[in-house]
Amino acid sequence: MVSAAPSSILPLPLAEHTASEATIPGTHSADPTTFTAQELQQLERRFGVHGAQPKLAQLFTRGMDQLTPLRNHTVGRLDSLRPVVLQESKRTGVNPMLLTAILFDEMQHAKPGEDLPIAAHSGLFSTLGPAQLGLSEMVKQGLLPANASDAQLTAARNQLLDPDRNVALLAGKMARLLTVLGREPATTYNVSLNRGHAKTVATLAYLHNGKLDYPARILRYMQDPELHGLIFSARSKPTSGLI
Repeated sequence: MVSAAPSSILPLPLAEHTASEATIPGTHSADPTTFTAQELQQLERRFGVHGAQPKLAQLFTRGMDQLTPLRNHTVGRLDSLRPVVLQESKRTGVNPMLLTAILFDEMQHAKPGEDLPIAAHSGLFSTLGPAQLGLSEMVKQGLLPANASDAQLTAARNQLLDPDRNVALLAGKMARLLTVLGREPATTYNVSLNRGHAKTVATLAYLHNGKLDYPARILRYMQDPELHGLIFSARSKPTSGLI
């Protein structure tokens, strides 16, 4: 049985404040993953996100999600990242299940070879690491100058390839977006019962990935019992069989 641990924590939802609605208007759909045309226009203008994934790509994604060996492999990789997920959640106030859901999805659908340094430094992939982050995010977080030298770019790519550092950068990205959206950390958080919290998460997920089918997957993964157990279950050292 998975214990419901208190999360630290995402901001007050988009739909619960008049000032917030002025920032991201049109939050009246019953489905928090549905964005109005006005919302999409404003998000595209402010953040450059680019809309729905093609239907064929969506079907391919759903098919990959059903592969049990792939899921088991991804869960195993996530387990190794659990300490840094909890550490960065505590540092930034971003809910650990949001970080976990994004990491799960991005690792589940990673492109072959993208974690190889030779491929990363060739410029073949624009996003790298478990959370699929790019150099532009490091610029936005003030960790890389816009006119970076070749040596600085190489060092930055190495950081993106480092799993622990990549998770820290993901947490930093979520915290940065919350600030841009005018959100403050809340003391309670529940995407399954609070529609406003779910809308906030859907917006963050959309801004991270830029595809309209992505927020629904992130909300689903955040409520996945196995992933909850992975992050929140108590860990104990195995008892020796020797007396």
